[in-house]
Amino acid sequence: MKNNLKVERAIANLTQEELAKKVCVSRQTINAMEANKYVPSAVLAMKIARVFGKPLETVFFLDQND
Repeated sequence: MKNNLKVERAIANLTQEELAKKVCVSRQTINAMEANKYVPSAVLAMKIARVFGKPLETVFFLDQND
């Protein structure tokens, strides 16, 4: 699964730390997701999409190989 976290954070003017606090995870978790090294749970993905006010599929999407 891929994501647009970095882009969405920039649009929302949020740091990794600020986003992490809003969804109750560590900054390292946000960093790992942005680097595509960590796939979030469905609940975490939904929380993040809600922070940005966007549909889940706008923030997270399947790679063509998935």
